[in-house]
Amino acid sequence: MVLATPARRERTRNIIIGPVGLEGMLALPAASAGIVLFAHGSGSGRFSPRNNFVARALRDAGFATLLFDLLTDDEAADRRNVFDIPLLAERLLMATAWAKEDGETATLPIGYFGASTGAAAALVAAASTAWPIAAIVSRGGRPDLAGSALAKVSAPTLLIVGGADLVVLDLNRLALAELRCEKHLAIVPNATHLFEEPGTLEAVVDLAGSWFASHLPDSAE
Repeated sequence: MVLATPARRERTRNIIIGPVGLEGMLALPAASAGIVLFAHGSGSGRFSPRNNFVARALRDAGFATLLFDLLTDDEAADRRNVFDIPLLAERLLMATAWAKEDGETATLPIGYFGASTGAAAALVAAASTAWPIAAIVSRGGRPDLAGSALAKVSAPTLLIVGGADLVVLDLNRLALAELRCEKHLAIVPNATHLFEEPGTLEAVVDLAGSWFASHLPDSAE
């Protein structure tokens, strides 16, 4: 399995993404096959326990990860911003620009991992960025909120949804039909929206790791 490799020695850096001053955490294994940028949703930030769980596993598989706050503290206090997809996509584009300019990450192929509203932001950003995005993974996401951007996404896209998250599952099926890129809908049996059931988040890790390993150009064996 892609994520069965032993944990690698890694380095971490606390970073600031301008001009807004978004705080982030960059972590790089000894050898990185690519970098995955995380777009959190529903007001979550770089300390999201679920996304950190996924990020650790991706680093064990040889991918650098960048977890960062899409909103400042003041912005996050206004719940409307959590659903402002253009704003969230703009912040993800800022992080993408940072990754392409940083000396340690500039040459790495980029993947996006989005959760909840962050998944819509990832799709909108991927449809508009000048830099190629190698792959996108959505966990319990709201890709439907990406609207007309769905048809413009060229990056291979994996939508992961819990089998018991019925409303979101239906919305993902509708979004899947709008995507014109390589795409797949993976359903994790018995999982609810937050993938809190035993073994369900591990299933997300396995699916996401395999997708990035298959689609990031310099992905690890």
